[in-house]
Order: sequence, then structure tokens, then C-alpha cells
Amino acid sequence: MPDIADDARFWDRIARKYAAHKIGDVVGYERTLERTRHYLGGHEQAFEFGCGTGTTALKLAPSVAHITATDISGEMIKIAREKARTEGHGNVTFEVMRPESAPWPGESFDVVFGFNVLHLVPDCAEVLKSVHRLLRPGGLFISKTPCLTEMSVLVRFAVPLMRLIGKAPAHVAFFSAEELEREIAAAGFEIVERARHGSRGKDFRPFVVARK
Repeated sequence: MPDIADDARFWDRIARKYAAHKIGDVVGYERTLERTRHYLGGHEQAFEFGCGTGTTALKLAPSVAHITATDISGEMIKIAREKARTEGHGNVTFEVMRPESAPWPGESFDVVFGFNVLHLVPDCAEVLKSVHRLLRPGGLFISKTPCLTEMSVLVRFAVPLMRLIGKAPAHVAFFSAEELEREIAAAGFEIVERARHGSRGKDFRPFVVARK
């Protein structure tokens, strides 16, 4: 049975290639950033998990007081720190960490971000429970997640093959937007916004804002 270390090694190995990858739908990405900023007032203590090489954390940094951005991959975090130094952001901290093992006491953050990551965690329910713990009352969880069940059935066959040849991480979950929303609600959240921001055909990555 694969564990989280297998995933960390996968992301470490492809980190530099991932960093060079261009955003496929820039318009959709900018829509997500704009809508996320709508919920930010500049005073928030923010937490992000699955931050990758830090692109989104650095773009949102000017809209919060401080953001702690985390990932399971040390190589991803190394690149994120390089980018932060180059861009001169002083209110972003990058750490190698899983949300389930976050050391802060409960109710430490005003907002938590989880972009393009919930389908990659071994236990989504446990992650959402941890996010709920970290948020202050009334705090927001803002996410955008690929719902692979909504994609072509060929994806179900492609993912195991990609794992075999080292092109996909060990953990890849299949669920629909409705199933994801049920998981979020079951963790104690109230969903306050749902949207699709893609600009190219059908968008399989719902944007969800949920309040503790």
C-alpha cells in the first residue's frame, strides 16, 4: 500500500518540470484569483496546503496580512522559497507539512486555501477535519478541485497506467462535485459559494467557498 512518502518522492522528482509548466487556462485561473480576493480584506492570517511551487500563494500574498503555504514536497517548497525571494514577498512563509500534522492550535487562521489538491490526498475527510480545526469561527475554506468522475471514463483507465510508468502520484481520488460538497459539509462547513471558472469548454474543477 503506497503511503504519503511515495507521493512526496513523486512530487520531488517532477518539481522543476512542474515549475516550468504554464497554466493551461489563464482566464479561468485569473477568475479564481479575483473571486478569492473578493473574500479577503488584507488583515487575514491565511494557510494554504498543497501549495506546490507557490505561484498562487505569492499572487494572493498582497491581499492578506500573512500566508503560511505548505506542501508535502521539499523540492516544491524549495522552489517556492526561491520565487518568494526573487519577488520580494515578506509576508509568505513556506513549509513542508501536511494539514493533518499542522502544529498550530485550533482557530489559528482566518482563511484556508486548498487549490487543485483535494483529489490528491489519501484521506480527504481527515484533511477537511484538520482544515476545520485550524479555522477560526466564521473562517473560510476556499478551494478549487478537479472532480475526475466528471471527466471521460478513459481517465479511470489512464490514471493507473500513469502510476505504473511514474507519471502520476500514488494517491488520485475520483469523486463528483456533489460528492465533494457532501464531504465538505460533513466536516462542519456551510457552503456559501460554488462556481465554475473555466473558459475552455466544460470545467471539471468547481470553485467552492465554505464557512466554518
